[in-house]
Amino acid sequence: MPLVKIETRRSLKVAEKKNLFNAVHSALREALGILEEDRNIRFVSYSPEDFQVPPGKTLNFTLVEITLFAGRSPEAKKNLYRNIVGNLGELGISPVDVFIVLHEVPLENWGIRGGIPASEVDLGFDVQV
Repeated sequence: MPLVKIETRRSLKVAEKKNLFNAVHSALREALGILEEDRNIRFVSYSPEDFQVPPGKTLNFTLVEITLFAGRSPEAKKNLYRNIVGNLGELGISPVDVFIVLHEVPLENWGIRGGIPASEVDLGFDVQV
């Protein structure tokens, strides 16, 4: 049940946003085995003067922040990074313009399905991948 925020330095058309959402969600499904319906994705665009980035980055710079349950293996995370970069590459975003940050939160710190701690809920997928 990751929470995803995608931030860019330019505005996008509706279809482009949908493609971004699908690219990141597909990477999460493949690398972490989350459920298809498990979509919590937000998009924020900034004008370039409101989003400073290191030299050498372009208007396609894309920041992907993912807050997720703690417990994934380093290998699963590496697969996630590789899948996100590959999927965004198919949309014309260069690997050097992709920055990914994971925020891992223990299960007991998530109140889901009516405020029940996630540690007490059958999630429908394995967190320990």
